[in-house]
Amino acid sequence: MVERSRNPTIIDVANRAGVSKSVVSRVFSGRGSVKGETRQRVLDAAEEIGYVVNAVARAMVAHRTYTLGAFVRDASTPFYGYLLTAMQERAAFHGYRVVTATGSGRFAVADEYRALETLTMLQVEALIVCSGALPAAQIVPFAERLPTVVAGRPETHDSITSVFCDEHEGGVALADHLVELGHRNVAVIKVLASESITMAPRTAAMVERLRQRGARVLEIHGPVRDAAGRWATEILRHPEITAVMAPSDRHAVALMEQLHLRNVAVPGDLSVTGYDGIGDLATPLIGLTHWRQPIDLIGSRAVDALVRLLDGETPPDHHQAVSGSLVVGRTTAPPAR
Repeated sequence: MVERSRNPTIIDVANRAGVSKSVVSRVFSGRGSVKGETRQRVLDAAEEIGYVVNAVARAMVAHRTYTLGAFVRDASTPFYGYLLTAMQERAAFHGYRVVTATGSGRFAVADEYRALETLTMLQVEALIVCSGALPAAQIVPFAERLPTVVAGRPETHDSITSVFCDEHEGGVALADHLVELGHRNVAVIKVLASESITMAPRTAAMVERLRQRGARVLEIHGPVRDAAGRWATEILRHPEITAVMAPSDRHAVALMEQLHLRNVAVPGDLSVTGYDGIGDLATPLIGLTHWRQPIDLIGSRAVDALVRLLDGETPPDHHQAVSGSLVVGRTTAPPAR
């Protein structure tokens, strides 16, 4: 007969961390004070041995729901889908459950606001907002009532805690890559803040950096949804263009498809860059050159910050900007002309 492995207990965590059982209990119940260094040692020990808090039992004792509400703008896209998964896994580690409301990516701001209202009615203890469209002014009323963290976008409002990838760093790195390959005429699909709070600063950084490096820039404006055909037509009106910078990987792939239909080779005729580096579009089979966002780190840090707020503590950084990394693939090369 095969023996089942025993689930780790708080005694195992205490032994691993070198503290008493009562200290571990205080860390996971949120009752009583524990020094920051000791608290982190307990959390690290729990993660190392695979200890997960029993949220149901804890809620019965503490008269709390131990439930977090997460609004995700469009869970069908790789960015939001992977971010949601990372947050759910980290919440489970802390002993919290996640109730999720998602949009289709086509929600108006008013619809997103109503989704947050719905989550608060479900008696969640805190909120995580993952949307590149909902303005800070629409989030602040919720942050005044519940601990709230914005995850995945550069939000710097004083009343809102946030965790995000440094969009400016990514835009600059991609622009530098193209210039160093020799590109001097570059098209940028530029996004307005009214369309996306995440894509707007990264594309603005691309344009600014290219011009700082002496490149000529063709800015292509307008709605970014289902617009790849229009972009391709506009770019090909300018034969001097040798590279195109898209606001995300999915936009880059859609553009490359349209270029292929027009017998334009990538990177032989045009180099193309994306942004995100998440999910299936990050496969070497496509070989996109892009800026990779550390989505697991963003998701886990967002939940860690929320748990700290629930415990009455202040997160290490009110606004945490994490660094991504440049991935050079097959879609960029020195210009052929």
